[in-house]
Amino acid sequence: MKLASLKSGRDGRLVVVSRDLAWCVEAEDVAPTLQAALDDWERCEPLLQGLSLGLELGSAPRLRFREHEAASPLPRAHQWADGSAYVNHVALVRRARGADMPESFWTDPLMYQGGSDGFLAPRDPIPLADEAWGCDFEAEAAVITGDVPRGVDPAAALAAVRLVMLVNDVSLRNLIPAEMAKSFGFFQSKPASAFSPVAVTPDELGEAWSGGRLSGPVLVELNGRLFGRADAGVDMTFDFGALIAHAAKTRDLAAGSIIGSGTVSNRGPDGGPGAPVEAGGAGYSCLAELRTVETLLTGAPSTPFLKAGDTVRIEMRGQDRRSIFGAIEQRVAAAPALP
Repeated sequence: MKLASLKSGRDGRLVVVSRDLAWCVEAEDVAPTLQAALDDWERCEPLLQGLSLGLELGSAPRLRFREHEAASPLPRAHQWADGSAYVNHVALVRRARGADMPESFWTDPLMYQGGSDGFLAPRDPIPLADEAWGCDFEAEAAVITGDVPRGVDPAAALAAVRLVMLVNDVSLRNLIPAEMAKSFGFFQSKPASAFSPVAVTPDELGEAWSGGRLSGPVLVELNGRLFGRADAGVDMTFDFGALIAHAAKTRDLAAGSIIGSGTVSNRGPDGGPGAPVEAGGAGYSCLAELRTVETLLTGAPSTPFLKAGDTVRIEMRGQDRRSIFGAIEQRVAAAPALP
């Protein structure tokens, strides 16, 4: 089953979307919003599955689904906690800013709590007031949970996954070092993120969802050229069960909590940094990794961070080549400078 929120008010209007992303059916008789459905999932899930079946069989009244009319599946959420499950990515970006890589990072997940009071729609521009901030995209996977009790173990945590989606976790790289130096985590360096137009139930993913991991290449295009195709199921040190359990170690998680995987990142065949797509590698899911590789090879990065007019596209396709979640496609827009 595939669910989306059409733009309407602060929380969107829930629709069920066809497998080919061409059609949708209104779900307001079941739940007005995705958050309302998650709050009453035991009742709503079979009813929404019924709408999905009717949509596929052609027996439900359908509307054209247009991705540019969709908000993020949860336009705002009770919680957005982003992990860093691909430790290869952590090692590279820390190396770029001269930070040590503790061994504990391989056994205990990193996680930060991002702003969740408002997300960008998947086709909304990325507002950027100052290019000197070093704007970067980060292509990731994410899950939406049901209620998760405090102290849950990873296996039980995995059972709480309701939906899977993609995310562009926007980062302002040049603001990160000063914030991290305060030893109090990200804040200004993490503006609003955007999620894929469609969120998908794990059963819909088939073999692409196994062991708490989403498998398949995450396709990243920068200004129309393929930039990355890293496989989300490869080199993921912590699965989503482990990430959710980490987030719930000392607190309950409310239905509608979003847990991110961190930037999808694959090692090269020799275990070191991967190669660019142009060199036959899997490429990268963010600019920071490429800039780190450039620094290792030449002593300095040559690829700039995002500037006004740049466009990023993030998508995953199934074996039938159809888009699974729809595409996040965002253009960087110059925002008015703050006073």
